[in-house]
Amino acid sequence: MSLPKRPVFPAYASWTDKLGWYALRGAGVLVLLFLLLPILVIMPLSFSASSFLSYPMPGWSLQWYDNLFSSEEWARATRNSFIVAPLATILATVLGTMAAVGLARVNFWGKGALMSLLIAPMVVPIVVVGVSTYLFFAKIGINDTYLGLVLVHAALGAPFVLTTVLATLQSFNENLIRASLSLGAGHLTTFFKITLPIIAPGVISGALFAFATSFDEVVVTLFIAGPSQVTLPRQMFTGIRENINPTIAAVATLLIIFTTTLMLGLEWLRGKRR
Repeated sequence: MSLPKRPVFPAYASWTDKLGWYALRGAGVLVLLFLLLPILVIMPLSFSASSFLSYPMPGWSLQWYDNLFSSEEWARATRNSFIVAPLATILATVLGTMAAVGLARVNFWGKGALMSLLIAPMVVPIVVVGVSTYLFFAKIGINDTYLGLVLVHAALGAPFVLTTVLATLQSFNENLIRASLSLGAGHLTTFFKITLPIIAPGVISGALFAFATSFDEVVVTLFIAGPSQVTLPRQMFTGIRENINPTIAAVATLLIIFTTTLMLGLEWLRGKRR
């Protein structure tokens, strides 16, 4: 679908309506720039020849990327992030999707309270989550383990999957399920052949949010992870606290590119599905 090159106003639109249309979009662009500039301004600093994060830059250099890829600490942190985040995303997507389908199909007393409980990790202060999780995991002995880190990251990401899939199910036609069951298909077959393909955009969107939540999480990781489970955000936090250098900017630049690629990939998948 091609977008119009310029807006098409109705015949009754006055010059004030047109001015308001352009003013609204201009304000939107300014807000977008205001939000993006602090992120984009860090990218040139990753190519700075200086040992400090400062403008103007004395020259251009790739030394901080070389330092990033040759450092064992950063390599371990990157490896841990790409172990924990995908596993947490898979677990959060499965649990969030199952919960959403169950809540959408069944009405029962206390459904609202259960929904509030399931999305609590989205609204409870993250420090509270970190402390409570640390105390609970300490009793069962899974602090300083990949299992504990994956479980808490999945718990933080599952509410995003739950809410996006629930929103998708609002427009789902239940007659398709009844038709499938009446033709002899089982519940699992109906789910994987009928329900899941239709709600796939919501599932993918929720999974992306869950992945971003896990990949960027630092507060809970500070409580749960041990020296062997240091992730990229925790390593960045340690670097900022102890020794600030443009290697942090190099990592931030790569994360910006990675996140942008994920978002563009999601939009491409949505476009292909439409």
